[in-house]
Amino acid sequence: MVAVIKKGNSLSRSLNYNEKKVELGDAKCIHAVNYAKDLERLSFYDKFRRLEHQAALNENVKANSVHISLNFDPSDRLDIEKLKKIADTYMQRIGFGNQPYLVYQHFDSGHPHIHVVTTNIQKDGRRIDMQNIGRNQSEQARKAIEQLYGLVKAEDHKRSQPFELKINAQKVEYGKSPTKRAIMNVLDRVIDQYKFASLSELNAILQQYNVLADRGQEDSRTFKNGGLVYRVLDENGQKIGVPIKASDFYNKPTLKNLERKFEKNKILRVAQKQPLKKIIDRIMMEQGKMSLAEFRQELERKGIQTVIRQNEQGLVYGITYIDQRAKCVFNGSDLGKEYSAKRILERCAQGQVLQKSQNQGKPQPKLPTHKQHPEKGKGESSTVSSAEQDFGRSYAQSLGMQRAVEILLQTQEQYGGMPFDPKRKKRRKKRKL
Repeated sequence: MVAVIKKGNSLSRSLNYNEKKVELGDAKCIHAVNYAKDLERLSFYDKFRRLEHQAALNENVKANSVHISLNFDPSDRLDIEKLKKIADTYMQRIGFGNQPYLVYQHFDSGHPHIHVVTTNIQKDGRRIDMQNIGRNQSEQARKAIEQLYGLVKAEDHKRSQPFELKINAQKVEYGKSPTKRAIMNVLDRVIDQYKFASLSELNAILQQYNVLADRGQEDSRTFKNGGLVYRVLDENGQKIGVPIKASDFYNKPTLKNLERKFEKNKILRVAQKQPLKKIIDRIMMEQGKMSLAEFRQELERKGIQTVIRQNEQGLVYGITYIDQRAKCVFNGSDLGKEYSAKRILERCAQGQVLQKSQNQGKPQPKLPTHKQHPEKGKGESSTVSSAEQDFGRSYAQSLGMQRAVEILLQTQEQYGGMPFDPKRKKRRKKRKL
């Protein structure tokens, strides 16, 4: 069993997430604890008011929503009664046994799991301390429950990554499932888990699932009014089907709400910028001689995906890095000029040129001059091919840059770091009369 605990500042959002799943047939509310009515008699507003009333007992606490996911191995045989007992045991052991909470069984993933919605404000107004609750109380509860109910232990699970608090986000295939439901599944995962700071960065992730956040043409009414729609993409990346307004989704992923998230994410992802740059630099330094495709493969081995942006003519104009480990997205230019699409292409191209030279085992080539020998006629072909000319120019440029650095360093050593002024003249000594 794997437990994931998430704290938030919106009880309505956590409850809406699960209730929408119930409406779609992807979940079922199986348990209501410390409620005045039986589960069958509870309406949505009854469920929400109970949690909201208790959370209001301490208005100083903003993060008063607790959303827990208990995930089990597919081989675990769990009926509703057993799931209810596991939920009660877990909540009791982590100190939430006296809290009002709702338990939902979900059917939208390949493994059995339940979600629990509750609040960390107690009936006397005090806040339940949740610092290190996942590492301490939750881990102890998990191990005890695995032993008590004969569940597959988390340590024995074959997957290298733990279960996440997510729905079954898969590539959307138009016509195979309801469009709105499929897009919502993707949005629920991507918007909550990833840190992106622009619409293009968000789309870099969404397009992995065949989904696009679209503002429309600049002269369209949607664009002018600050609207946003979500589209399904086919296997060629072309829009297909009817667009769905952002306001039609329960979590309201509108442009206005996303822009607020952009600003927050700019701060939250700062710490991940330097580690990503170091990985890119290390790959460039260690590999050196590689194509763009090889560069992308090396990054993918490190858990970093790249999205190359091209125009209709096939010209590359941008690169986006998706760090799957840190769940952060960066446009290349945001990391710095050295990580932009233009510079990455140049660095890869220079590496290929140098590799060609080393593979051929040739000495430093003579650089072709732009002057034509007078003895050659217009009809005579040059002894240097265009390919060799391109190679020579690239090689010379590379050597020239290295030589320039060497000269600068020598100059600093020779003159103690002071720049040489060619205009400065020697002081003439006055002749004695």
